[in-house]
Amino acid sequence: MNISLSHTDLSNLMKLALEEAKKAFNKKEVPVGALVADKERAVIAKAFNLVEGLQDPTAHAEMLAIRKASAVRKSWRLDDCILVTTLEPCPMCIGAIRLARLAAVVYAASDPRMGAAGSVFDITKEKFAPKITVVKGILKESSSSLLKNFFSSLRNSSKFAL
Repeated sequence: MNISLSHTDLSNLMKLALEEAKKAFNKKEVPVGALVADKERAVIAKAFNLVEGLQDPTAHAEMLAIRKASAVRKSWRLDDCILVTTLEPCPMCIGAIRLARLAAVVYAASDPRMGAAGSVFDITKEKFAPKITVVKGILKESSSSLLKNFFSSLRNSSKFAL
């Protein structure tokens, strides 16, 4: 599936994902937001990290957005959609992105600790199908700033009090 969105389209979608990340920040979750949009730029699902709130290590923003989009579509196949996320996906999330057949993943900030779209690993280029397009660096400064503020606050306080 060839999905072509302009830099402006991607920036507008990333702004929505950043709003989700701010919701996570306000709930003392790692501030990552994600959304699934179709080829017409219509947002199907949005989510933010809920790992702490749900006490679920799989409750990453990307995983939750994929689950919601699949429920809305009543199909696990999201091959005419893209996932937009504020942080480079981890190996688990890239696996889910590929299994959902998403056409592309767009992310803001790279993750030098767990990034699986080029920073630490590059699972997107493994030989198993389907192939996935990766666009990185869209509004990365905004996402990086939010993440830095979160972890700075965390370091300067107890684990549960920001």
